[in-house]
Amino acid sequence: MTTLPECPSCSSAYTYEDGALYICPECGNEWSQAEPHSADTESVVRDAFGNVLQDGDSVTVIKDLKIKGSSSVVKVGTKVRNIRLVDGDHDIDCKIDGIGAMQLKSEYVKKA
Repeated sequence: MTTLPECPSCSSAYTYEDGALYICPECGNEWSQAEPHSADTESVVRDAFGNVLQDGDSVTVIKDLKIKGSSSVVKVGTKVRNIRLVDGDHDIDCKIDGIGAMQLKSEYVKKA
């Protein structure tokens, strides 16, 4: 029995082969069997306009964001200072004045 590689996106062990591709049923990621699996590559986080984000940057929210489990909303134009980049779906860890600590997706912010 051959062992299939883990998903490079979510590290799921439930990958399967489909022709020349590996597919992850949990996150939907597809990658070529010819691609070398490298966990050492550092991912680059970009904002909604393609600017590279780094730890300590300030960003501005470009869309009203509902907060799950609450009736509050992060309004458009809210400036978030001193962000920290983390791995995962929500790749920005930050603290917003009046709301508290939360995580944001980089696709909903622009570099300030």
